[in-house]
Amino acid sequence: MFDPKEFVEEAVERLRREIGDRKAIIAVSGGVDSTTAAVLAHRAVGENLVCVFVDHGFMRKGEPERVRRVLEEELGLNLRFVEAADEFFEALRGVTDPEEKRRIIGEKFIEVFERVAREEGAEVLVQGTIAPDVIESERGIKSHHNVGGLPERLELDVVEPLRDLYKDEVREVARYLGIPEEIVERMPFPGPGLAVRVLGEVTPEKVEIVREANAIVEEEVERAVEEGKMERPWQAFAALLDCKATGVKGDQRDYGWVVAVRIVESIDAMIADVPEVPWEVLRRIQDRITSEVPDVTRVLFDLTPKPPATIEFE
Repeated sequence: MFDPKEFVEEAVERLRREIGDRKAIIAVSGGVDSTTAAVLAHRAVGENLVCVFVDHGFMRKGEPERVRRVLEEELGLNLRFVEAADEFFEALRGVTDPEEKRRIIGEKFIEVFERVAREEGAEVLVQGTIAPDVIESERGIKSHHNVGGLPERLELDVVEPLRDLYKDEVREVARYLGIPEEIVERMPFPGPGLAVRVLGEVTPEKVEIVREANAIVEEEVERAVEEGKMERPWQAFAALLDCKATGVKGDQRDYGWVVAVRIVESIDAMIADVPEVPWEVLRRIQDRITSEVPDVTRVLFDLTPKPPATIEFE
């Protein structure tokens, strides 16, 4: 049986040995993986760890502010906040291929970290890579920007304290470390953020649409959970499809975007199923998205498990 106490003690000691008295840097997103890795490294080397949050413009609604509050005020981490949205949108201009998007976002992350690492004098890169990231990358299912090729490009020694853990084990470690429950139970969120929930070319306008739709999905699912109408799913989100459809708004024809809603249950993200979501919950999500997000005319519900699909659309 997995023992989080034993894991933490061994991981902290291993990090102390691997990092030593060198300066280390870690990318933090506010998710449970990167936050847990950051807290472990902070226990090991203290202020010698610089936590870097890159606002690439693809975060969920209100997320940058929330992450800053939790990491700085509640966890006391040494946080550096980098605003880089313009750089990422420019790099993705005209790109539609999913793997190309992930590659470009990963390259841009590395570029940003190269700058910050040089400014901070960092010699070590700590990553929140977990087992499913490695497995999916090695099998060619989809690439993860935190897997493969980073040491050579960054010229930093890479340490990955969570590499052998699955998500449920990471959550056990996070609770043992005293990480706030809002982080522990936060729905998994991809490193490239909303950029992989926009099918086709990524633009600020499309990201804003999916950001608002995604917020509605999360709010309504959380409301249903609190009301006892459904169990809390592994993940619930919205994706913006690369197509438009005719609709009617205000007694007039409207040609707008199509949003897909995806709700899945899983244990470790390696397989996932689609639960039976109460019809009233789906109707409420649809009602709010089509009325509160002006450019959307249709809302679809994705019934596909993993496999054959992946959890994210891209």
